[in-house]
Amino acid sequence: MRVVIAGAGIVGRSIARELLGNGHRVLLIDRSPAAMKITSVPDAQWLLADACEISSLDEAELADCDVVVAATGDDKANLVVSLLAKTEYGVPRTVARVNNPKNEWLFDEAWGVDVAVSTPRLMTALVEEAVSVGELVRLFTFQQGQASMAEYTLEEGSPVLGRTVGEVRLPEDTVLVAIVRAERPLPPSPDDVLEPGDHLLFLSVPDAEAELRTILAAG
Repeated sequence: MRVVIAGAGIVGRSIARELLGNGHRVLLIDRSPAAMKITSVPDAQWLLADACEISSLDEAELADCDVVVAATGDDKANLVVSLLAKTEYGVPRTVARVNNPKNEWLFDEAWGVDVAVSTPRLMTALVEEAVSVGELVRLFTFQQGQASMAEYTLEEGSPVLGRTVGEVRLPEDTVLVAIVRAERPLPPSPDDVLEPGDHLLFLSVPDAEAELRTILAAG
């Protein structure tokens, strides 16, 4: 897979290292000469250019890439890169970094964004997940279709404790995708009995979260 990353800062370089380690081809673009720290990711291709300009994206051969990651520290630039990638070059997949949570509403298919990743939002969710028992915590939102991944840690008194997964009637458009028990992920089966402290991971839609919380919460 060929991936073009706009923004060669700490975030962009970290993503590049992970992708290269997984065997993908990566091109990093940045308009700042100071960002051209080529020795920090020597296996990547590098391009000193403004990713918001068509000429730069032509030089990056965006039409031949599989994924574009807009990872700059500027939300406006990330939106422009995503829109150009999708509308001008037909890139199959775009991932955009959201720096300011107030701008999240802009990062959708109208701007060519397939997946928006908000670092502040993710960190907040991880903090909440670490300290919350008996609370439904939304971890991640998929912009297309507005589906989200949420986590719930079962507490004593939950009405689903002692019941099997097959016996729990979940809201429409909600799927239990994993149970994390004793720090090990388990694929849920209808015969699995739910225990206190189980971390349940759901794919759901925002409209179903209130009902899901009611089903799982202790009285």
